[in-house]
Amino acid sequence: MEKTGPYAEVIVALNTRRTDRVFHYAVPVEFQDQVKVGVRVLVPFGGRRLAGYVVGFGFPEDTVNIREIAGVLDAEPVFTPELLELARWMSDNYLCSTAEALQRILSPRLVVKGSREVGQIHPSLPEEELEKVLCSLARAPGQAVVLKKALSCPGMTRKELAAAAEVSPAVINTLIKKGILTASRVKISRRADRTVRCLAKTGPLPLNAGQASALEQVAGAIRQGVFRAFLLHGVTGSGKTEVYLQAIAAALEAGRQAVALVPEISLTPQMVELFQGRFGGQVAVLHSALPGGERYDEWRRIKDGEAPVVLGTRSAVFAPLSRPGLFVIDEEHESSYKQDDHLRYHAREVALKRAQLTGAVVLLGSATPSLESQLKAAAGGPYQLLKLSDRIDGRPLPTVQVVDMRQETKEGNCGIFSRALVAAINRRLEEQEQVLLFLNRRGFATFVICRECGMVLKCPHCDISLTYHRDGRLRCHYCNYSVRAPDLCPNCGSHNIRHLGAGTQRVEEEARQFFPEARVLRMDSDSTARKGSHAKIISAFRDRQADILIGTQMIAKGLDFPGVTLVGVINADITLHMPDFRAAERTFQLLTQVAGRAGRGNLPGEAIIQTYSPDHYSITAAAAHDCEGFYLSEMPVRRSLGYPPFTHLARLLFTHEDEEEVKKGAMQAKEVLKKILPGTGKSISILGPAPAPLSKIKDRYRWQLVLKASRRDLLRDIIREGLSGLEKDRSSFKPAVNVDINPQGML
Repeated sequence: MEKTGPYAEVIVALNTRRTDRVFHYAVPVEFQDQVKVGVRVLVPFGGRRLAGYVVGFGFPEDTVNIREIAGVLDAEPVFTPELLELARWMSDNYLCSTAEALQRILSPRLVVKGSREVGQIHPSLPEEELEKVLCSLARAPGQAVVLKKALSCPGMTRKELAAAAEVSPAVINTLIKKGILTASRVKISRRADRTVRCLAKTGPLPLNAGQASALEQVAGAIRQGVFRAFLLHGVTGSGKTEVYLQAIAAALEAGRQAVALVPEISLTPQMVELFQGRFGGQVAVLHSALPGGERYDEWRRIKDGEAPVVLGTRSAVFAPLSRPGLFVIDEEHESSYKQDDHLRYHAREVALKRAQLTGAVVLLGSATPSLESQLKAAAGGPYQLLKLSDRIDGRPLPTVQVVDMRQETKEGNCGIFSRALVAAINRRLEEQEQVLLFLNRRGFATFVICRECGMVLKCPHCDISLTYHRDGRLRCHYCNYSVRAPDLCPNCGSHNIRHLGAGTQRVEEEARQFFPEARVLRMDSDSTARKGSHAKIISAFRDRQADILIGTQMIAKGLDFPGVTLVGVINADITLHMPDFRAAERTFQLLTQVAGRAGRGNLPGEAIIQTYSPDHYSITAAAAHDCEGFYLSEMPVRRSLGYPPFTHLARLLFTHEDEEEVKKGAMQAKEVLKKILPGTGKSISILGPAPAPLSKIKDRYRWQLVLKASRRDLLRDIIREGLSGLEKDRSSFKPAVNVDINPQGML
């Protein structure tokens, strides 16, 4: 065809790592007004039709064969120039394609095509005529009831009106045919917060000197409209959330918008209430547990400017705001801000980049900041440190007692509750106070073993032991494989099968036995599988409908229960002995955070930490609420071993159904990278290849390479070149490769 142009520049959504080449397509006359930068289009590609993203207009080389766009998928642009630039940055930073990054950014928009429509029923006659009509329906009592219900509650659906009047829908259809009622199609918003009770408007709370100083600096930066990053390091209960809320109000006053991220879905019900109380209907909620329709409608409200305040988990960082002025990241140290599969982005890094692009402020908050953030907030670093050293109203931090479980065992107590913890719980129950019991492991028993032959029952699809649950089934917490627990050992036929280790279900059972008068709730991923269950459990415990709440890390951070005066940590060693260089840091953070749930009301709090490693510096520092002490102990260890924050890491994870193929592929990848290294002149270390700590998940074997370098860009460059070489040799290289730059974990 004759070239006239300009032509649409399209990035085609292909399932390859690097598809950033722009393809030119002619725009048919019928699509001239619809094809704009930021819309998705359907384009011919080879023998297929694929989705693509319009990123500009231009002219290709004369030799290029131009084809036409086959369809337009969006009525209006779904991404802005800022989000396109962010996608290109993500492509370079996380070694994915721009199309992959755009797909991640637009994921709520891509779930459904539009808002839901319903048929609503309304009276169609003037009010003065309706009385006459009701009199005329004396011999049709069913129709009269329907009309009365429609008058008292207009806008019900046909189904709702029929149920309210206790008639069949045919009765309603008759009234519609008579012209007495009318039916109309109306778009409804599937609001994510519709189950949250209506809240009275709340105003800003008075600030203490530390809060006021922090807010003044953050609000000043927002008003200036320049990029700044702040680290708000405040002890548990120091009022960080109030600083967030008033900083968001400052952003709104400046004509900007705000995003607030929380690390756990379990935190959103409580935060939604706080945010809605302060900002009402201006708040939109985004997180992955929302049904697709609700996520889309919230995305739509944000894009249309109806919701300038966005609250959500990791993916909310991509909210389609036109003028973001503030990004708040609560509990910034949490590893859940890192996507753990596919495109492994970190929400903290994405927020910082978006803020740079838009002249916004980033406020990172934590009682236990990550070592990376603490280093960046040191003198002269890119973050400005703000400190809140005291709790609100001068409340004391909880006292912490460390119980040596080795000594408990020596003295004849082999149970999961130490004598000190049992006594402390009884005291709190007598005083009608509340207790949190924390164990970061769900299920009843962590593994099942035969005491005759030593066999541990493992998942047939993953290299992990099966967890026994109270319903009598063994479950894999990685692939959800489930099987009835056997009465006999599958290996030797022995009856001598034992359930060892403890999970939250066992803690719940023993708590009910030790404290039979107590009302007990449990909060973990098993008990919160149903929609709305997080909010239900949190609300019940906050309303004092239970005395003891048992849970995993869901209860360890962010939650504010004024009635809790005791926190018990059942086993502090679970995270400490994981095969991960961040194990000590995670243990310190988790213990400090969960201990901080105690004493947040008018009564002082206490925490009891049970451990077999009472002298480890992560536990002694947590018991002393000593963040600086932990920092001084851990940083030399990281420096001597060459781990972050002093170096950058990249993990290449190879997976395949055949163990030999994945091993061969990992070895091949190392050889390719070693050939590239001499030409770079840079110091990059390659560790491995070796089996991953979890060497098989979902029937795929896993091997890994770990690369270390002083600069992140060095890692990206060598990996990009290495992957390009491997993709050209697909005949011999079989495994799938997942790249994780600066991984948060090594499992």
